[in-house]
Amino acid sequence: MRPTNRRWGHVALTTCLLLAAAGCTSEDDAERPERAASLPPLPEGGQRLRCADSVATTPAPGEGYRVVADAVAVSSTVVQPNESSGGRGPTRLFAKWGLLVRVGAAVEVRVAPGWEERARIGWGPGAVPATTVQVEACPAASPSTAWSVYTGGTWVAGPACVPLVIQSHGRQVEVRVAVGAACDEST
Repeated sequence: MRPTNRRWGHVALTTCLLLAAAGCTSEDDAERPERAASLPPLPEGGQRLRCADSVATTPAPGEGYRVVADAVAVSSTVVQPNESSGGRGPTRLFAKWGLLVRVGAAVEVRVAPGWEERARIGWGPGAVPATTVQVEACPAASPSTAWSVYTGGTWVAGPACVPLVIQSHGRQVEVRVAVGAACDEST
């Protein structure tokens, strides 16, 4: 190879590497508007989860989970609450269960109207009791990744069948999660 061709080869390689690097993401990209574009404004006291808050990914929800609105998987079994440290009112008891969110789906999970004084939800690092949790749309980590997993759960004043409202892809669905008490089959 002549020196001129070698130089153009290095220029081409450098250009390709720079273009590839420009496509990479960083923690700051989690705030990009397109990831949260389909989410409504976060209400006061709400919690927003970023892709980096996910603790794992999985190809499918496991046993004990049901898919809601084709975007979220929630517990389908009775989850047992324990006393919450210093909790009172809607945070007296806490039941741990993971929230699974389909890759590419921006979702909002909120405590159904009328339940704000009886229940709270929260996932992610340092999960805090909130009435609304929003999760930005996350890209697949690998071809076999279909769901992002967030740790946390539900706080309740007492055992209950807690109604949650799931909003994603322009759809809104109500689902009930059994926290210390089974849900009636008709709910």
